Amino acid sequence: MRFAICNELFETWPLERVLQYCAGIGYDGVEVAPFTLAEDIRQLPPSRARELRRAAEGAGISIVGLHWLLRSPAGLSINGPDAAAREDTRDFMFALIRLCRELGGEVLVFGSPGQRSVQPGDTYEAAWARSVEMFKVCGDEAARRGAVIALEPLTTKDTNFLVTAKETVRLIREVDSPGVRLHLDVKAMVGGERRAPEWVIQEFKDYLVHFHANDANLRGPGFGETDFVPIAAALREAGYQGYVSVEVFDFEPDPETIATRSLAYLREAFGTK
Repeated sequence: MRFAICNELFETWPLERVLQYCAGIGYDGVEVAPFTLAEDIRQLPPSRARELRRAAEGAGISIVGLHWLLRSPAGLSINGPDAAAREDTRDFMFALIRLCRELGGEVLVFGSPGQRSVQPGDTYEAAWARSVEMFKVCGDEAARRGAVIALEPLTTKDTNFLVTAKETVRLIREVDSPGVRLHLDVKAMVGGERRAPEWVIQEFKDYLVHFHANDANLRGPGFGETDFVPIAAALREAGYQGYVSVEVFDFEPDPETIATRSLAYLREAFGTK
């Protein structure tokens, strides 16, 4: 099993330092939040992406892809009623796909709860139809460039749209693009699904391309009570070939402790020590 970690928990660290550090302690990959590179990555010089890819190659670690895709700039929406905002979002998604591939990554994790929620005064049906249209166009562009958009179910605490794996897979089927698949997140499954994560993995394994490891308490795997042993067994049984990527929302006590303890726990749970 290949293990990665998301870069935003390192906060002020330059990405080059993150890559070197994570490679040094044994991670196979780093997952990048675009807002840590620029508020609007359309303004990021192409030379910067090339520098970061060379830094990853030099460190002997992969940049596996992007996540937190639409945190900035403001005003983005994949399915809102404002056509101009949707057009800007489509342009931004295309730029993210290009950046992902320039960095050497293949996966774009689509969470972005605020930019996908059904807005006041809109309807679920209308937002659904616009989502299908948006992800069809963006998914086809991702597939053309050798990438995939991985849709992430989130809980009702975060959004009112795509709140279960079942709902998300229904959208994926309707979009019907090889560039749109499923991402699963442990804390979201624990907080939003009626069944244990291992059962969700088993049911939707044919759509799964990426996986986030975290505890239900928003900290790293092994920092709480979530048992990853059955999760690891389910991923192995499902024949999962992607990364297991550490994503946390509580950055205490410090990035080094989070990164090292999370990796040690995952290796133990997956039996890869």
